[in-house]
Amino acid sequence: MTITSNPAEDRAADSGILPFPMDRATGCPFDPPPRLQAQQQEKPLVRVRLWDGSTPWLVTRHADQRALLGDPRVSADITRPGYPRSAPSNGRNNISFILMDDPEHARLRRMVTGSFAVKRVQAMRPAVQRIVDDQIDDMLAGPNPVDLVQAFALPVPSLVICELLGVPYDDHDFFQRNSSALVKQSLSVEERTAAHGALLGYLDDLMGEKLARPADDLLSSLATRVKDGELSREEAAQMGVLLLLAGHETTANMIALGTVALLEHPDQLALLRDADDPKVIAAAVEELLRYLNVTHSGRRRVALEDIEIAGEVIRAGEGIVLPNEIANRDPEVFTDPDHLDLERDARRHVAFGFGVHQCLGQPLARLELQVVYSTLYRRVPTLRLATDVEKLPYKHDGAVYGVYELPVAW
Repeated sequence: MTITSNPAEDRAADSGILPFPMDRATGCPFDPPPRLQAQQQEKPLVRVRLWDGSTPWLVTRHADQRALLGDPRVSADITRPGYPRSAPSNGRNNISFILMDDPEHARLRRMVTGSFAVKRVQAMRPAVQRIVDDQIDDMLAGPNPVDLVQAFALPVPSLVICELLGVPYDDHDFFQRNSSALVKQSLSVEERTAAHGALLGYLDDLMGEKLARPADDLLSSLATRVKDGELSREEAAQMGVLLLLAGHETTANMIALGTVALLEHPDQLALLRDADDPKVIAAAVEELLRYLNVTHSGRRRVALEDIEIAGEVIRAGEGIVLPNEIANRDPEVFTDPDHLDLERDARRHVAFGFGVHQCLGQPLARLELQVVYSTLYRRVPTLRLATDVEKLPYKHDGAVYGVYELPVAW
């Protein structure tokens, strides 16, 4: 992998400030950029320059990231001065609770936490297994080769989150198209704003239906809170957008990217395909979550007070960028971190974050990946890429990383 050079970046480097994000558009599609890896060893806390000229701190070590993500002196509030935005803002108040601080963050998060509790999610395993098996049946009955993204990786989490939320799957083309636009950073602010507005309007209409005719689903639960005055209808619709987007976009990319990685590591694929112990499968999923990365723009925070860490002082009001892709490759925590080893204990990864803002839906994501990875390759043991791995169209232009298409055959 090479680092793209241009005069602006060269001037930034000469001033001791690096450009971010760093180029990963060539070379191994699974590894962090070499400059990011070098930075972890040479100077784990360094200033970087973002698209808007701001210069937040880049944090690359696993221990430092966990310390900051768990520090109450660090804020996730995107409205605070100094917050390192990943893209221009439309100036509208369409902020989800994941970009708020307590107590407001905790108040809104509590309203949906129960639906993602481990016990409740595990009760969904038979339904998820049925969805996975049905999609594999449909895929095997269709054309060969096929695009695994459209035939399997995208429909599975979409069906699961639709069932949980109470969203009609018949509308999947609409919400998948707008969700994709919302996380595509190469689009203009106006285009992404339009996509968000379309999704928000859609969820608001659904909320109206749930208010009139509640069912046994998460949106109906939010509608009840709207009726009781605990939540505004706009807040409920915003939460619906977040859950719908996060519930299928990241998992779909993880399914596809994980398949590429496993097909490129046939020895590891054989371990997973032949496993029948749930603990072995669960451990394999944790390692894939560590090794791969679908959120490659880094978690963003801003310091509320001066914080001394890694020999530097982050001043109050200064931004912080924490890319989990490099923390998950920290050799101080994971031996031979650039090697995919499904038998390693990878549970200390930060793929889902850390602290009060760690991913709400991680139990559901783990369940889906366990079912997918333990079923797809067993039922389709001859699955193979139908093109060269170098020719796959990777999502270098989005907030969520993966592949746009994955041609496979069997």
